[in-house]
Amino acid sequence: MNCSEVIAELKIRASEKYKANVVRMGIPEQYSLGVSTAEIRSLAKKMQKSNELALGLWVTGYHEARLLAVLLMDPKGMTKDGVEQLIGDVISWDLCDHLCKNLLIKMDCRSALIEGWITSSQTYRKRAAFTLIASSVVHDKKLTDDMLDYYLGLIAKYSDDEREHVKKAASWALREIGKRDFNYNEKALLLAHEFAESDSKALKWIGKDAIKELETLVKAEGRGRLISSKSQMGKEAVASEA
Repeated sequence: MNCSEVIAELKIRASEKYKANVVRMGIPEQYSLGVSTAEIRSLAKKMQKSNELALGLWVTGYHEARLLAVLLMDPKGMTKDGVEQLIGDVISWDLCDHLCKNLLIKMDCRSALIEGWITSSQTYRKRAAFTLIASSVVHDKKLTDDMLDYYLGLIAKYSDDEREHVKKAASWALREIGKRDFNYNEKALLLAHEFAESDSKALKWIGKDAIKELETLVKAEGRGRLISSKSQMGKEAVASEA
């Protein structure tokens, strides 16, 4: 399919229910088709990777076309400059996270992107930095302790930000580090308590939000990372130790 055909297919799969959801997230109505993420992923599975088609879909401005475009992009064919152009167009947290978790996490320039965006004044560049930290901790099996400590340092230095979509991502990154093991759970909790006792409203919120999950984590058999004791598997792990 070419770009016009893909847009036509997306419109066929659209519904007013999902369009209302997209508009509520702040996407202008004229750029909202109303297609669920499940439908977008289903369509992507039927299509081949193509950066040319993906970029064509991206420039249409349609939110759902951009979500699909990310799934069609081949990270090997993308450049750091190209990614900088993409993130500059992002105006919602879901597209930001979708871009990070499905494309940027697979790129060799990931660390450079984190370092470059963590100080950005643009909301979704800075959110992307924290999202990439969270995603790296979860998915990069080769991540060293030194890099985890470096990420904790970035969180400590750059989390003081009142913007909702930034501070939520900072809490997310801190919590994912704390799920690594009990050693990093302790390190993450120390930083979270430091934040919670801060005079900064943003840091206080991040700290308290992170503590709510970090203090519930337990080790479950068969899981590489810590999980919440409030989850079903977590409850079973606690019961088995009782």
